[in-house]
Amino acid sequence: MRSILLRSRIVFWSALVLITLGAFAIRNYRIESVPSGLYPDEAMNGVDALVANETGDYKLFYPNNYGREGLFINLQALSIKAFGNTIPALKIWSEIFGALTALGIGLLAWEVFRSRYAALSASFLTATSFWTINFSRIGFRAIMMPLLLSFSFFFFFRGLRTRRFLPFALSGFLFGLGLHTYVAFRLAPLILILLLPFLLLSYRSFLARYWKHGLTFVLFATLSAAPMFYEFATHPEIFSSRSAAVSILSPEINKGNLAGTFAKTLGLSLIKYNFFGDQNWRHNYPPYPILDPIVGMFFLAGFVFSIGMFVRILSERIRSGHPDTELATHAFLLIGFASMLAPEFLTEEGLPHALRAIGTQPFVFLFATIPLVFLFRKLRRSKGGTGVALSVFLLIALLGSASFNLVKYFVSYRDNPNQHGAFDERTTNMARYLVSLPAETRKYVYANAGGQKIDNGLPITAQPIVFLTHGKADNLEFLGPDSVVTIPAVIIPMNDEPRIFDRIRQLVPDAYEAVIDLDPGTGTAFTAIIIPEGSPGETGPTE
Repeated sequence: MRSILLRSRIVFWSALVLITLGAFAIRNYRIESVPSGLYPDEAMNGVDALVANETGDYKLFYPNNYGREGLFINLQALSIKAFGNTIPALKIWSEIFGALTALGIGLLAWEVFRSRYAALSASFLTATSFWTINFSRIGFRAIMMPLLLSFSFFFFFRGLRTRRFLPFALSGFLFGLGLHTYVAFRLAPLILILLLPFLLLSYRSFLARYWKHGLTFVLFATLSAAPMFYEFATHPEIFSSRSAAVSILSPEINKGNLAGTFAKTLGLSLIKYNFFGDQNWRHNYPPYPILDPIVGMFFLAGFVFSIGMFVRILSERIRSGHPDTELATHAFLLIGFASMLAPEFLTEEGLPHALRAIGTQPFVFLFATIPLVFLFRKLRRSKGGTGVALSVFLLIALLGSASFNLVKYFVSYRDNPNQHGAFDERTTNMARYLVSLPAETRKYVYANAGGQKIDNGLPITAQPIVFLTHGKADNLEFLGPDSVVTIPAVIIPMNDEPRIFDRIRQLVPDAYEAVIDLDPGTGTAFTAIIIPEGSPGETGPTE
């Protein structure tokens, strides 16, 4: 019997590790070219990381681009220092964290459902979801949020079960670390606050048995969050973010109808999973929902089942007085989902919004796992034709979901011109072209694409060029009002403006335009103005 259990554990852990490695392989495959460009927000992280490496000033909070927590950027600085200012170096942490999230959600499922079927199912669904794959291939700090939530609550529930202090210490430390990740994590404490009454109802003498464990959690959470608390205390202006400007609590947003606005934003936030998804091509494949039809069906079934179980167990608890830990499980799922959906439905801009709701990922895939666990358990008890039918259904469902999402991302999404535009491949190609030019060629970029200016004096739209050409393109300059162009030269306006070319032609009649198209058929061509050698003198200011 012992050898059978050992073999079973080895098979289980081997399968979980293989799913995690497979998740990383999916997230790493062709990362240089899919998605097709480097979006300015990603590049801004890279530029801040370059400056941090050069100055040694690794910040807890970077104020550029409306402000961003510094942990992810500082990790990107390490990978850039090791591998250079390349797209893969900027995105490697997203790949790692995305793959580990598949492991974390699997472990969380194992703990809350006490089922290895649940662990493997939840991990597999997370590893192969379009939603998780997409954000695991973008250099956004938000990717850390589902990772820390899943591992923190895995240790939390393990601590509840084992009554050991170490899981609570790990849970608290990881939870506090979440404050260093993404602004939406600031609502995560709601999960614990709202869950507490149900823990009291679910466990006998909860406070008497767990108060020391709770203090351990709080102590380690405070320890890891303390640097950010200090940053907020010394720079209170950074605690408020751009989200305040789009909050539905603002009279300017709700127009005096908070209830109606809330109903609208909540509805839009909920329908993205199954019916009408995020319309931003960086976040999703519009107009489709963010879950594939199979996982979407499982999610809905699990969500409805969890609500039903919560109501039934709570009613029984009130009627009989007998505690049931399953009440805490379903309370956790429902409260966690609602709390992590709040960053989306409490704002009005750009809904549905798959990025703001990224913290719901652990709960969404746990809900989707519930019907799968039911089917796997039914399969174990089935024989003959019923068992075969269930096996075929589960195989088709899991492999069909994975195949659907992989083809959707690596074929349909990759080749769609909207994806190329959403990730600003045109600007990325400008950087690649500039790097390809001879070192002696004078290179000038006219950063006229607009956007918020950051502390290097250039708009956010120019940061992909700054990051990708840093140390790689000699004789490169961004044009300003007083710039003087030295001939011969190549000038690239980020936005085509006829008046620019007309002005240069007035100064240098030999100048001509060249259309550069590094990825034909995607609408990412741009115009370079070539001033050949032998043209007279210097052009003077271009404005």
